[in-house]
Amino acid sequence: MFNWEGVSEFVAVTETESFTAASKRLGISTAQVSRQISALEKRLSAKLFYRTTRKVSVTDVGRVYYQHCRQVLDGLDEAERAISNLQSSPQGKLKITAPITYGEGTLAPLINDFTLQYPELEVNLQLSNQKVDLIDEGYDLAIRLGQLEDSSMMAKRLGSRTQYVCASEKYLSTHGVPYSLSELNHHNCLQGTLDYWRFQENGKHRNIRIKGNLRCNSGHALTDAALKGLGIVQLPDYYVQEYIDNQQLIPLLTQFTESDDGIWALYPHNRHLSPKVRMLVDFLSEQLN
Repeated sequence: MFNWEGVSEFVAVTETESFTAASKRLGISTAQVSRQISALEKRLSAKLFYRTTRKVSVTDVGRVYYQHCRQVLDGLDEAERAISNLQSSPQGKLKITAPITYGEGTLAPLINDFTLQYPELEVNLQLSNQKVDLIDEGYDLAIRLGQLEDSSMMAKRLGSRTQYVCASEKYLSTHGVPYSLSELNHHNCLQGTLDYWRFQENGKHRNIRIKGNLRCNSGHALTDAALKGLGIVQLPDYYVQEYIDNQQLIPLLTQFTESDDGIWALYPHNRHLSPKVRMLVDFLSEQLN
C-alpha cells in the first residue's frame, strides 16, 4: 500500500523551493516538514533535495518523483471537487486576502453575509495592503483593486470603482476651480502614495504630476483633509462618494475622469476553482455589479 507520509511536504518544498515557505503553506512547523522529508528520503533510499543555507533545489530523482506525486495529488483534488459538487452547501476552510480599507468597508460585510448563508464554512479573511503569494501562503482567493500587474494568476472582474478628483466648497471659494489639467499645478494637491494622478484626455491615458503640502498613505486622512478645505484629492469612490452625494465635496475635472478601475478576484492559474470559492466569487460579482 502507498505510504502518504511526507508526500505533501515533498511537493510543497519542491514548488516553493523553501522549507519555511512549505511550512507556511501547509500550516505546520518547519521542523516537521524537515522530519517528514528526511523520513521520506530514508524510505525511498534516495536524495530528493540539494540543501544549502540559502537555497533548496530538487535533485533529478526528486524531479521524477515530483511529477508522479503531483499527478496523484491533482487527481485527489479532482476527486474532492467532485464530492464537493455533490454537496448542496459549501464547507471547509476558505482563506482570502484583500486591501484593508476596501476590505473593512465593502468586502468584509459581504463575506459575512455569505458566511451567514453557509455556516459550515470556516472563513479566514486577512486584510493587508501587502501583496501576498497566494500559493506559498495558502490563500484560496485574493481581491485586488485597480490595474493588475502581469502574473501567473487567473483574474475575474467582480465590479468597478471610480476615481474622483474633488475638493470642498471652502477650498474652491478661496483658491478657485480648476478647469484644465494644467491648472492643477497652481493648486494644493493632497498626495497619497503616488506623486501623480491618473486622467484620460482625448481618449489617451495621462499621468499628471501633482504637488502639495500634505502627503499621507491613508485615504481616510486625505478625505478628512479635503473636507476641512486643505486641498484637492483624487480618491476612489468608496472614500468620497457619500460626501459628494451630500455636496460636502465637489467633483472636479469630470471630463478627464479615467475609465473605471476593476475590482478583481485572483486565484492560481493552474487550478480549477473549488465550488466554495466559485460560489463566493459569483456572490461577490452579483453584489458588486
